Amino acid sequence: MLPQKYRLTQDKDFKRIFKKGKFFIVKFINIRIVENNLDVSRFGFIVSKKNFKKAVDRNKIKRRLRDTIHSRLEKIKPGFDVVVMIRKEIGNKSFKEIDGTMKEVLDKAKILI
Repeated sequence: MLPQKYRLTQDKDFKRIFKKGKFFIVKFINIRIVENNLDVSRFGFIVSKKNFKKAVDRNKIKRRLRDTIHSRLEKIKPGFDVVVMIRKEIGNKSFKEIDGTMKEVLDKAKILI
């Protein structure tokens, strides 16, 4: 589980990222990233109700995404706010495929050490 200090929770933070953030896409994962001037990087996850009607499915995807970030926390540069958004294709992907794609998109954004 991703510790609370690494999570984005406030609406104002999400709005700031969508307004000023840089956008990166790899396969079925999109991220927006902006610097936050803190000593940790924080992450928020968006899974659309339009793509996944059941809350069970949305929460399962968010748990998988949080776990991929949690396993890489020591390799992620501090000082960024990141919003992770997904496409519908993630629904039939294995955890290994999700983990690999998350690594690719973080590499593309240049926030991995």
